[in-house]
Order: sequence, then structure tokens, then C-alpha cells
Amino acid sequence: MRKTVIAGNWKMNMTPSAARAFVEELKPLVAGKNGCDIVLCVPYVDIATAAEAAKGSCLHIGAENVHYEASGAYTGEVSSSMLLEAGAEYVIVGHSERRQYFGETDKTVNKRTVAAVNAGLKAIVCVGENKEERE
Repeated sequence: MRKTVIAGNWKMNMTPSAARAFVEELKPLVAGKNGCDIVLCVPYVDIATAAEAAKGSCLHIGAENVHYEASGAYTGEVSSSMLLEAGAEYVIVGHSERRQYFGETDKTVNKRTVAAVNAGLKAIVCVGENKEERE
């Protein structure tokens, strides 16, 4: 049986201090909600802070993207091991805006997904669609 996951993607919002405050405010509201994973997918700079603030709660922390290589000259990218060490348990790949603005393809989404899962992250794979396709 699959576990239900409710995930929120923060996009490019919230500083670490705002993330901590939000998690602290959210924790009592979701206390005891153990029938599903409640996941906050936060910007890279917020992962460690959010993970620390979420300790002892039913909240799980995820990242908003991951690179498919374990290391290398990929300026601005983040590897699975970096995410895991920062405290991420989940990662989202395949965002529609990543496809639209950064040229992500099904091939790169697949590579990111495989790398994340092989490293021990739980991948949330977005199919990605623009407004025209959705309508």
C-alpha cells in the first residue's frame, strides 16, 4: 500500500530565519497527523534550518531539485549527498518551470530521479505541463 504524501514547494521564497519561524508555527497544527508524510520542499539555503526545526515532529524536509552527478564542476548545482547531509529526505524533480526556464527534459529529469533514488532520497517526480498543455 502506498503512503500518502502531501508536499509543499516553497519555490524561491523564505530565508532561513523565516523558514524556522514557519516550521515552528506549523508543527503544532500538524501534530499527530501520522497517516501521511507532510513534506516541506524548501530552497537549498533553508534545508538545514528547516530540518533542525522539524525534529521531533511529523514534518519531513525535501529539496526542490538535485543534480544527477555526485560531484564536479557544476556551478550552482547540489548533489544528493549534499542534500542528505543537510537534512533532506525528499527531493522534487521535473518542475514545469525548470523545464520551461532551464531547459530540463524528460532525459535530465530521469537522470536526476535515478541519482536521487540511488542515493537514498525519496523522489517526487513532476510530469510538468504549461498552461496551454493543461487546458
